Amino acid sequence: MVLSQSLSEIENLIELDKLHYLHPTTVPKLFIENGPKIIFHEGKGIRVTDIKGETYIDGASMLWNVNLGHGNREIAEAAYDQMSTLAYSSSFYGYSNEKAVRLAEKVVSVAPGNLTAIFFTSGGSESNDTAFKLARFYWNLKNRPTKKKIVSISRSYHGATVSAGTATGIDAFHSFAGSKDPDMVRAKSHLTNCELGDTSDPNYEGCIRDVIEKEGAETIAAIILEPIQGAGGVHVSPDGYLQAVKSLCEENDILMISDEVICGFGRTGKMFGVDNWDVAPDIMCVAKGITSGYAQLGGVLINKEIRDTIIQYDQILGHGFTYSGHPTACAVGLKTLEILERDHILENVNNMEIELKKGFEYLTDKHRYFTKSRAKGLLAGFELQQDRDADIPFSETVRPASFVVDQCFKRKLILRAADFEKGKDIVAIAPPLIINKEEVQEMINIIDDALTAFEKTIS
Repeated sequence: MVLSQSLSEIENLIELDKLHYLHPTTVPKLFIENGPKIIFHEGKGIRVTDIKGETYIDGASMLWNVNLGHGNREIAEAAYDQMSTLAYSSSFYGYSNEKAVRLAEKVVSVAPGNLTAIFFTSGGSESNDTAFKLARFYWNLKNRPTKKKIVSISRSYHGATVSAGTATGIDAFHSFAGSKDPDMVRAKSHLTNCELGDTSDPNYEGCIRDVIEKEGAETIAAIILEPIQGAGGVHVSPDGYLQAVKSLCEENDILMISDEVICGFGRTGKMFGVDNWDVAPDIMCVAKGITSGYAQLGGVLINKEIRDTIIQYDQILGHGFTYSGHPTACAVGLKTLEILERDHILENVNNMEIELKKGFEYLTDKHRYFTKSRAKGLLAGFELQQDRDADIPFSETVRPASFVVDQCFKRKLILRAADFEKGKDIVAIAPPLIINKEEVQEMINIIDDALTAFEKTIS
């Protein structure tokens, strides 16, 4: 195999990485001991190549975001053209730029319900933090300043900034640095009957409705949830759940925030995750797929009532980011949405969901530990259990999801494990939305081999 760089150059790069680059969501001690798992060099379509010349299928779209695949020349040219014209301009002080205005109009035009305006950010964590601020600000303007608390649900992931990290239902993101937002409240997830008001349900205590009753609706500004939880383990909202939460919000004058950072822009086979259940949130957070990962961009959409209230404010809006409405990022966003619609990407997503589920059926029949597979569009996952019929998980020392993901990596397929929750060994799959039938089958074949390798270790 021809190396992209010489062995000495590769070794030097690894040492420089260990010396100077502090990596996010990585175990620092292990990183210093082992160095980078992979150093990417280039990408094309659903594949990426490292500096050693090894090519992998990107079965995770990196971080759920490279929706249109790697190396898309049209997107790169859109960025180049904008950089050559106006690379950056500020959105502070009433300044604007054409691409930000055009993208705002476009995103609003495809958004659900009466979402009518967008505040641009640089990514998902910023979007969720911004949503919390806007929700609280809205209630202040409505002379209801006690409505400050944000309710999030278990197993959620909303980001790593202070407020978004506090809202996240994964413990590892709470212990870091001791930073937290005191006005965050946690509720149990996906209890449809409870949210509809069934107090006799044995799980009622701790559900969203119970939390509202105990905290007091007059203290709660908003509820945030993902239509499908991504990093939490690809947990799909049960039918009727989002509708129940929306009704609960309306009943108690609470805003509903949909975190669409992963689900948005075609990932689930619809333009947005909530579209699968015909629910219109009051606030919707986006990022990732809006630019297919080619530029840092996020946004918070607000409904007409919130927008009409905020625009009556006659003092400076004390919130914003240097890169809000970044012209180059917005140009990339416009081109991404153009390609999504022009090339019928959502149709492909729904077709490939069918192929992926066929593969899951095959794996279920062949592998006794493979279970609870699910897919909504190309946001998918499966679980591994010691006894799937009796719903018995593996012991915490086995960690089958991590083992299978490592085996897939050795076979040149990148997936991710979600095994932070006791008794849950989940493998997440989220390839670029441009994947074809043959490539889906290639992924299934590799997973098949990885599962076989795992079975040999416990036979």
